[in-house]
Amino acid sequence: MPERLKPRVHRRLRGSAVTALAAAVLLLLCACGAAGEVARTADGRTILRYQGWSGKVGFHELAADLGYYENVQLEWVGDTTSGPQDIQSVATGQIEFGSAFNGAVVKLDTAGAPITSLLSSYGADAAEYTGYYVLEESPIRSARDLIGKKVGMNTLGAHHEFLTREWLAQQGLTPEEIDSVQLTVVPPVNTEQALREGQIDVATLNTVYRETALERGGLRALFTDRDLFGAFSYGTYVMRDDFIAANPDVVRDFVQGTARAVRWTQTRPQQEVIARFADIIAARGRAENAESVKFWRSSGIPVPGAVIAERELQVWIDWLVRNGELGDGAPAARDLYTNEYNPYANGTYPADGGPDGQVSAGEK
Repeated sequence: MPERLKPRVHRRLRGSAVTALAAAVLLLLCACGAAGEVARTADGRTILRYQGWSGKVGFHELAADLGYYENVQLEWVGDTTSGPQDIQSVATGQIEFGSAFNGAVVKLDTAGAPITSLLSSYGADAAEYTGYYVLEESPIRSARDLIGKKVGMNTLGAHHEFLTREWLAQQGLTPEEIDSVQLTVVPPVNTEQALREGQIDVATLNTVYRETALERGGLRALFTDRDLFGAFSYGTYVMRDDFIAANPDVVRDFVQGTARAVRWTQTRPQQEVIARFADIIAARGRAENAESVKFWRSSGIPVPGAVIAERELQVWIDWLVRNGELGDGAPAARDLYTNEYNPYANGTYPADGGPDGQVSAGEK
């Protein structure tokens, strides 16, 4: 058995919610029988269930549309509400793969869920990032000005909360002062309006919500995730360890196809990518609005083919340790991910090759 799939000693996380989640994972996996079992199509393709996002195209959906999978067929089972919810559904066997912020991946893994990260799913690069915005005339200019103020974000326990707390800590606030900052859940579609109406003091905005808000003007960036770590991958695709062990060829096919789809977006003109996304949304018939894809700027993943870097998980392990959320030690980042199935990391393609392995003419 490969080292990364051997039984791991899971550390203790504080909090009854995490403990309950770990218990639920184990119970559901036992109830479902062999979680490594898969469904197949009549022609022998392996069906991988997943959750989507309304109005967005995942790299896996693009890979399927581009014909990059050889033996995998995707099955959409509905939309997710957040990254943490998505990977919890992986852990409980409701879907085969999901994606979330790496801090949430670390927390779920440490809670006892046997999952492994396989390739990066989103991040910040020169064109794509998450910004934390205030009104242009706001007196808030520094981290200290946020004490007692409200920061609006889509969910707690994920990217936006971790980045907010990390920035406040880097700016010198004490744990008590950081705790005084009110992290407020606001649906992304309402975040800009909540800021302009004074319901929150800082709005967390990315993708279409950032672009349309900036077009309307009157906002000022307090900080961005790119300010903290530069070009950086923040999230990963995960699968269950038992599924990986039982279906290595399926996993290899999924990873190679998805990595190539990421690379396709990194090497194609922006308008070509946008047009392809719009066509995919129109063809899948989910009664959703495709307008948001017009604001697509880049993959957000700063390396070819979504290869995972150890530091992209280690930074959040370190954060959990500093924050006192790991009870009796920390896992090693190298035990939480693998690049062995990624063609841009395992020697199948040149590290900077194109989506078909050719020498790339450069990113667009």
